Parts: sequence; C-alpha cells; structure tokens
Amino acid sequence: MNINIGKVLTAPLLYILVLVVGFGYWYTNYLSMQNNTVSVSGYADTSVKNQVASFSAGVSSINDKKEVAVKEVNDKIDSLTNAVKLFGIPAEDIKTESISVYQQTDSYYDNNEDGTSVQRSKPGQWSVSNSISIKLRDVEKTSKLVDLLTASGATNVYGPNFTVSDVSETENGLVGLAIENAKAKATEIANKSGRKLGKILSISESSTGYSYPMYEKSGMGGGGAPSEAGTSSVSKTLYVTFELK
Repeated sequence: MNINIGKVLTAPLLYILVLVVGFGYWYTNYLSMQNNTVSVSGYADTSVKNQVASFSAGVSSINDKKEVAVKEVNDKIDSLTNAVKLFGIPAEDIKTESISVYQQTDSYYDNNEDGTSVQRSKPGQWSVSNSISIKLRDVEKTSKLVDLLTASGATNVYGPNFTVSDVSETENGLVGLAIENAKAKATEIANKSGRKLGKILSISESSTGYSYPMYEKSGMGGGGAPSEAGTSSVSKTLYVTFELK
C-alpha cells in the first residue's frame, strides 16, 4: 500500500493554519473592541414613603394544668384575631407567627442529715404562648391599631415596623436616571481621552438596593400614640458599556 506522506501531513497543517488565522482575526477584533469601548456604572436612588406597618402581637398563660393554659391562650388569641379583623385587617394579612407549649422546671434543695444540701429539680407549671403577625396597609391608622393591640389583652406587642410594599414600580423609574448617570461618567472619560461617546453596546444590572426605613416619629401605648411612617431608600445600579469613536 502506497501512502502519500505529503498529503497526510498537509491536511493537519492546513487545519492548524486555519485555526491560527481565525484566532488572530478574532483576537485583533477583540483588542479593537476593548480599545474602543468604555464601561461604567450608573447609579440612581430615591426616597419612598413607607406603605406598610407590621406588628407582632402575642398572648401567654401559665398554669399547673396544661389543658387549662392551652385553652386560655386559644381563647385570648381568638379574641385578639377577631378584634384585628373587625379593625379592617384582611385574613391574608394576619398570620400565626409562633406557638410554644412547654413545662417549666422548678429547682429545690434537699437537706441532708449532715447539714449539706443537694439541688434538685421537678416538673413545674405549664407555659403556653401564641403570637400573630399583622400587616397594616393603611399606615394612617397605625396609632389606632397600636391602641387596639395594647388594649386587647396581648401580653407582648412589637411594632410598628414600616416598609415599602412593592419597589418594582419605583425601581423601573430609576432605570432611566441610572443610564443618564452612566452616560455622564462615560462622556467625561471620552472627552478626557480625546474621543467621542457612541451608542450603548450593553447594559447589565445589579440587584435593587433597599435600605432600612427612616422614621420620623414612633410611639407605643394608649391615648393615640404618635406614629409616622417615614421613608425608605430605593436604589438602582446599572453597568453600561458604550462605544468610543
């Protein structure tokens, strides 16, 4: 069998040559693109009035008998939940937060004949608690809900915690401002490098920034406790690549 060594060697060499030329062309374009683009970040933020006031309210009972303590807590939490619903809070904004049932341990000392004592423990009373979380979507009624909760027999009340219900609309409104901020940065870079800014080549975004609320006033207790919702800060960051001419 005759083998043409030249043909055997030529095919792989041509393939390698094509790869080298293709890579060189791609790399040249890559460098050209890198030298003719500028990437910057654009930032925009705004303050939004808080729209939701969140509360946690709980009841508890301690009794020698477990079933008595459980019944007392169930009756209290039912009464509290009904009062909140009558206030105007829909069922979907009331959620059971935590339930706890446990038996306490009591410590005592046994005195020995030699005058020493030994600490021992025995089962104690039953402790039962139940708490619910509440979302109030009309923050103008915050003070009234505070008064209701503190007068309802709740043994623990926490809140209000003010937040924004939905930042998507606000976030969308910040996109244009973030792009303008990025364009201003890129324009300055282009001018200082003796170039002109071209079109946008790509845009990517980071997650939305949301800061903890800033309160104007707050209060807890009876007699129309003062409470102001305050504002929260929402921000948007974009990463924009521009063409340089």
